[in-house]
Amino acid sequence: MPDTTPDDQVVPRGRPAALLVLIVVVGLEFLAMAAVTVFLLVELLTAAAANVASAIALVVLAVLATVWLGAMLAGLRRGRAWVRSGIIVWQVLQGALAIGAFQGASRVPAVGWALLIPALLAITLVLSKSVTAALVRRD
Repeated sequence: MPDTTPDDQVVPRGRPAALLVLIVVVGLEFLAMAAVTVFLLVELLTAAAANVASAIALVVLAVLATVWLGAMLAGLRRGRAWVRSGIIVWQVLQGALAIGAFQGASRVPAVGWALLIPALLAITLVLSKSVTAALVRRD
């Protein structure tokens, strides 16, 4: 069902601080994912890939993840209730990547913490009472 609510009537003027922090966290994640996508695309075009099909698939997945985060950020800024589930899914996936960065032969704990801390913060914020109340469906 298309959203026909005008943008100026979407979110009340007073946004809770937790919602603003969540917007910043998701916005930073969006920018980071966009940067990773650009990096992967440049690498695909300039470096010789060991497996071209896998490299293309990785770029496509990165583009999809960037679009997803962009949609979550836009919905969050407009106060849409549907973004809560998408944000939680993204944070769980990001947390899984963080756990992988802590393990294995090529572990990089700094990357793990850089992924895990925002994921935990975003899950905490998206489930907080003030954010839930701000994102309540206003149909």
